Amino acid sequence: MSRKEAPRAGLVKAALAGRITNAQGAQALGMSLRQFRRLKARYRGAGVRGLVHRLRGRPSPRGVDSARRERVLELVQTTYRDLNDCHATEKLREVEGLGVSRSTVRRLRRGLGLAPKRRRRPPQHRARRPRRAARGALVLIDGSAFDWLGTGTPLLLLGAIDDATGMVLALHFRPAEDLHGSLTLLRRLAERDGLPVSLYGDRLGVFVRTDAHWSLEEELQGAQHPTHFGQVLRELGIGYIAAHSPQAKGRIERLWATLQDRLVAELRLRHIHTVEAAEAYLPTYLVDHNRRFAHPPATAAPAWRRPPRDLADRLSCRSSRRVAGDNTVRLGPRLVQLPCGPHGRSYAGCRVALHECLDGRLLIHYQGRRLATDPAPAADFILVPRRAARLRASRSPAAEGGGERPRRHPGPSSPLAALDALAQPLRGPARPHPWRVTFSRRQRARQHESTPTGGGHSH
Repeated sequence: MSRKEAPRAGLVKAALAGRITNAQGAQALGMSLRQFRRLKARYRGAGVRGLVHRLRGRPSPRGVDSARRERVLELVQTTYRDLNDCHATEKLREVEGLGVSRSTVRRLRRGLGLAPKRRRRPPQHRARRPRRAARGALVLIDGSAFDWLGTGTPLLLLGAIDDATGMVLALHFRPAEDLHGSLTLLRRLAERDGLPVSLYGDRLGVFVRTDAHWSLEEELQGAQHPTHFGQVLRELGIGYIAAHSPQAKGRIERLWATLQDRLVAELRLRHIHTVEAAEAYLPTYLVDHNRRFAHPPATAAPAWRRPPRDLADRLSCRSSRRVAGDNTVRLGPRLVQLPCGPHGRSYAGCRVALHECLDGRLLIHYQGRRLATDPAPAADFILVPRRAARLRASRSPAAEGGGERPRRHPGPSSPLAALDALAQPLRGPARPHPWRVTFSRRQRARQHESTPTGGGHSH
């Protein structure tokens, strides 16, 4: 008797004894009055057994018959042993003419103790993340590659959305998700609203370190150096949260679905097919989009902070160089002459910090003081990290065609290799060196006897 059928006996007995009416018993069991009367008649004839469903224990008319079951068991152990459940079901239906479901094949295979081809992981638990209360407390950033202009060529759209209000703060078209585009997006965000408390993005190599290499300096300090973008955020006092899955930043992921529907349609209605025209239209679209989809925050006081005055100088790509003997610093094709320091001081041999700004200016700093500023080389300047530029030069057609390859000094593959390379000059002198000769006469005599050629040295 099931849990649903268990209360029937007591109510039927009470109705037969006259303590309750048939209507009251039917209402308590959630059945019709006619069905309750049937239960009373069954109880009079068969007792408690008459209250059990009459189909209990009978084989299902939709079940697999024994002959077909045995055939399936034979095939999944021999011919289709290496196939997964879905593939085996297709072969049984198409080749063998056995119309069984995938769940039946799976149940029969597990009954035989056959492990699944691939492990089925249960769905991971996810909790809804509450929105931040104030505007500017958390800003989600991401990029979406899509045919935004309808030209058949995918183009990347970078975006930033406020977590508290759902307001789209900035959009920017780029060929790829690179450092130049990310810093441009951060600049527009700072100029429009201010500096947020934290950014929430993915684990792209532009934002966080994705390599396993640790230099000796990083081993000693216990942390890897941040990326160029990470150094900018650290100077501006902006935290960065790296998401481990697309669902973690689902609000901006859902934004892309809305933009791929509405923004694409608006661009085509206005016959916009160039990046320049699309960039000019984005502010107009943002006003209409935020009017429809944004909502007020939980806290009226915003968390935006005023950007520093030298924001344009801080949005840069960072590197360091050693000053040459003629007080010049070279960065790729750019050569900058440093002026003399106080009292005619020379900076030759000093390590200086170089900042390549978004507008192409090159700033040279030494111990927190700016030494020189080199103007932008061209109007169409593209900010590229130095490491990416070296890799691009090494993979150029000129280098592959037998030309002179740029010298690259690869770093050690592990911290232990770095320590070993550092200790190479510190190893002891060669064996016949005078420093290896002892001052003890007895020890020198023993060394002379043990050496056939008498290669020992004495003073």
